[in-house]
Amino acid sequence: MRRILAIVGGVLVVAVAGILLYATTQPDTFRVARTQAIKASPEKIYAFINDFRSWPSWSPYEKKDPTMKRTLGGPPAGLGAVYAWEGNGEVGQGRMEIVEAKPASKVVIKLDFIKPFEAHNMAEFTLERSGDATAVTWAIYGPMPYISKVVCLFLDMDKMIGRDFEAGLAALKSATEG
Repeated sequence: MRRILAIVGGVLVVAVAGILLYATTQPDTFRVARTQAIKASPEKIYAFINDFRSWPSWSPYEKKDPTMKRTLGGPPAGLGAVYAWEGNGEVGQGRMEIVEAKPASKVVIKLDFIKPFEAHNMAEFTLERSGDATAVTWAIYGPMPYISKVVCLFLDMDKMIGRDFEAGLAALKSATEG
């Protein structure tokens, strides 16, 4: 019996070591992006993205916790505008600040998560006119710490975040095409 337990224990140790070693081979950064064609002008769409006061009308995270506490700071829109939140387990706690705003073409946001885990990433929206529509790309990117590499061996971050981005872009489409 001891021999069997020793073999099982050894196999488990080797398996865990293999997973931890394999995690070291994963990329040091990540990027998740989704694109949606929206039949509205880049100027109209940009106004919804560049002003955090408009986010409740389209952000999927607003719908995950309608009672979350929101604090806006800085200018009402554009460079330096700040949105801090504290909500349930699905949205956690964090802060966003617009660090780049190119009218009707690009908004870059510094995104700092505090809870349920600390992370410091960038979110980027790009808008490109394409005929009578605008291609809107919502991306998030940043460093991939070792613990995240391990977790992402078991959870598909692209699918998890991608679903939220798809829902948000669909809501942005509804809000701006009408």
